[in-house]
Amino acid sequence: MKVQSIDRAFDILELLSREHEGLSLTEVGKRLALPPSTVFRLLSVMKDRNYIEKNETSNTYYLGLEFIELTSMYLNNIELKTEAQPYLRRLAKLTGQVVFLAIEQDGDVVYIDKIEQFNEIRKYCFIGQRRPLHCTALGKALLSGFSDDYISQLYNGKTLEAFTENTITSLPELLEEVRKTRRRGYAVDTEEIEAGLRCVSAPIFDYRNVMIAAVSTSWDFKSHQQAEMEKNVELVQDTAFLISKRMGYRSPKMANRGQQNCPGA
Repeated sequence: MKVQSIDRAFDILELLSREHEGLSLTEVGKRLALPPSTVFRLLSVMKDRNYIEKNETSNTYYLGLEFIELTSMYLNNIELKTEAQPYLRRLAKLTGQVVFLAIEQDGDVVYIDKIEQFNEIRKYCFIGQRRPLHCTALGKALLSGFSDDYISQLYNGKTLEAFTENTITSLPELLEEVRKTRRRGYAVDTEEIEAGLRCVSAPIFDYRNVMIAAVSTSWDFKSHQQAEMEKNVELVQDTAFLISKRMGYRSPKMANRGQQNCPGA
């Protein structure tokens, strides 16, 4: 598609965003001084991708659910980062370790926020970076929000890349690990993505009880004992729950978790 066509497509989207009752093809053409054939072609493409919908009774076009969902995701991410910040800082202070906030996007983990400590882990991850789902604690926590069937489809015909000797490289093994994550409420990565590093992560839910993100902390595997692991699991789960509450999540099973106040929240 040419740049001019892309520019015109945005003109149509902006026009329809201001017209709550929708506009007909002819009205769109008149408002934007575009020939009907051009308008029809652009509307058809955006309609096929669900960015625009058509009322067959009135023959009017209006913004579609895909466009609204895309915008909502962006706004939710902004809100999520704002609400999560005090709790991420608190977790970093309590653990003395680097803390990450991430979402799933197009089959990858995407880091959207980070509170770093002065340690060697900070050089490995940065905001906006993508990492695989199958071999990270964040990724397995995010995968736990999907059904087994969806995960199987996601990895259909794909190779689970090995980064270390501990990396999960088979789909059945990954599915079992995700089921374990669902049962216990947190995910673990023990030198699966990077030798010498351990990570624990827990999912974050919104007001719809839908998983929207995950929080994690990472540390040097060899210098910490099992007691450190147990402490980090509890702190990460509490942090995930407190952020979820800020996003409107309510769960009777978690009523007694995360009751402490968060400084600055």
